[in-house]
Amino acid sequence: MHADRVNRVALAVLGLVLLSMGVAGLLLGAGFFGGGAAHRTLVDNDVVRFVIAQRDWLWPVVAVFAVVVALLALRWLHAVLFSTGRLAGIRVAGDRAAGRTTLISAALRDAVSGEIEQYRGVRSARTHVEGNAADPRLTVTVHADRDADLAALRHNIEDNALTHARHALDAPALPIRLDVTTARRRGPRVT
Repeated sequence: MHADRVNRVALAVLGLVLLSMGVAGLLLGAGFFGGGAAHRTLVDNDVVRFVIAQRDWLWPVVAVFAVVVALLALRWLHAVLFSTGRLAGIRVAGDRAAGRTTLISAALRDAVSGEIEQYRGVRSARTHVEGNAADPRLTVTVHADRDADLAALRHNIEDNALTHARHALDAPALPIRLDVTTARRRGPRVT
């Protein structure tokens, strides 16, 4: 389950339902559905009379429905709070005659970040491996010194660290997102 997409859809549907109920209440109170409807009590309607007549079987059905909704809400909450989309392992392409090779994503993450952090002008680097084992994606975030040559740094990262990652996975078309930001304060100067 992709938590962001489910969040947007669920919240949009809930918002539309609540908006329509609010508009209906305002229209009812303003007398749009007739003067008699605006002055009736909330429990004086056919739905309440039906519920009272069917109380033997209706409330157990309502309870089961409420439990299902609660379980779906717990699953949604779990997906929002604990889903990272990160991978444990990545399948390495290549000759399958000898078997399947799996690279632990933490090793790739640490290797890419560690290599980038050795470059001149880099304060820190973070790498995230996302997607699925057969189709991984990398997101690399680099925090550079304020006075770093960003164009040269980007070329250095692309030509070295990212090329090494693609080579390690035997995936020349591995999608990689590179974000380079600069620090707010000047780095220490060596004179």
